[in-house]
Amino acid sequence: MPEGMMEAGRIAGGAVRLVGAGPGDPDLLTVRARRLVETAEAVVFDRLVAEEILALVPEGALRLDVGKAPGRHRMTQPEINGLLVDLARSGLQVVRLKGGDPFTFGRGGEEAEHLRRHGVAVEVVPGVTSAAGCAAAIGVPLTHRGLAHGVRYVTGHCQGDAALDLDWAGLADPDTTLVVYMGFSQIGEIAARLAAAGLPPATPVAAVQSGTTPRQRHAVATLGTVQAAAGALGGGGPVLFIIGRVVALAPAGAPRHALALA
Repeated sequence: MPEGMMEAGRIAGGAVRLVGAGPGDPDLLTVRARRLVETAEAVVFDRLVAEEILALVPEGALRLDVGKAPGRHRMTQPEINGLLVDLARSGLQVVRLKGGDPFTFGRGGEEAEHLRRHGVAVEVVPGVTSAAGCAAAIGVPLTHRGLAHGVRYVTGHCQGDAALDLDWAGLADPDTTLVVYMGFSQIGEIAARLAAAGLPPATPVAAVQSGTTPRQRHAVATLGTVQAAAGALGGGGPVLFIIGRVVALAPAGAPRHALALA
């Protein structure tokens, strides 16, 4: 057995680690996450895991892409759950690699529950959330005294064709930073619903694409103009939205890896 495998904590009989890959930059992986990726025997990864992180997977390890894109799913969630059980039962050390943190809009809770129900050893390795990574990459604090006393995360994606059913009145709080995951196709409706609930149209918004990677681009706009600004980024990578007064603290100029689209 390779020494690195022992260091990663091999579990006899196979196991699954739900590992947070962070927002994209491999330097933002936790030490444990990197060790597990570099010693895995099978890696089951999502669409949002950066290529720079997948490059750390050892030669000879199984690499299984189960990523979901809108309207294009390689595998359904029940199929992914079953795959993880089968891989572990075959005796493999499995890394289930998810962008950001596995328990933040990553269905990690569902997968952990399924694995435990089927008697599979499971460990959760947290990751830097995309919200924290993207905000830091453009120099925006998610909370700031006098501007935002809290932060809320929501998803802008619904299963199938279901309508967005969010607490718009609660979300339209000018004293709170709102972070929207997976909201690129719905950002126009989200902005309109927030404005209708009372959030001023001049509220600053940042749209961050492929945050923390060399492909990062971002746009700073307002609630009233964010749809056009996000559209200018194109569809080249995942986009995360930060809505709130803290966005006004973004430093002038382009941060590392970023192309500002004012």
